[in-house]
Amino acid sequence: MKSSQNKTAIYPGTFDPITNGHIDLVKRTLKIFDEVIIAVAPSQEKQPLFTGKERLFLINRSIKNLKGARADTFSRLLVNYARNMKSVAIIRGLRAVSDFEFELQMALMNRRLNTNIETVFMMPSQEYTFLSSTLVKEVASFGGSVNGLVPQAVEKALKEKFKK
Repeated sequence: MKSSQNKTAIYPGTFDPITNGHIDLVKRTLKIFDEVIIAVAPSQEKQPLFTGKERLFLINRSIKNLKGARADTFSRLLVNYARNMKSVAIIRGLRAVSDFEFELQMALMNRRLNTNIETVFMMPSQEYTFLSSTLVKEVASFGGSVNGLVPQAVEKALKEKFKK
């Protein structure tokens, strides 16, 4: 028996920029949850190429045809944001074993802070297991093609950022 209440998941990240791997995870999350909020986090450790507003714009352009997906920003503790958004889960992508240790630590801390929000780990589709925003930015910075790796709006924005 399905609950009449919509199930919302939060997919947090810096998304600097959003890639087709991220989009793939959003699409697959929507097979499990009614709604997914792509939550753009500020990055205190990383030096983002795109501003928060630019990342939000690029995400919105990239998900405009995905029913149940929306983008937002947050700047507080993730579990508090998730609770305020009435989310039941946090989605985290795992590309390789090297991602697991850090993600496990975060998931356990989040569970300690709020036992009502689950962390769901998802693996990317095979074609995106190598893909990261960092790698995309590096290729684009040297004039390489990122076609097929990022949505068209992101590809255009990267070309603008790295004009020489």
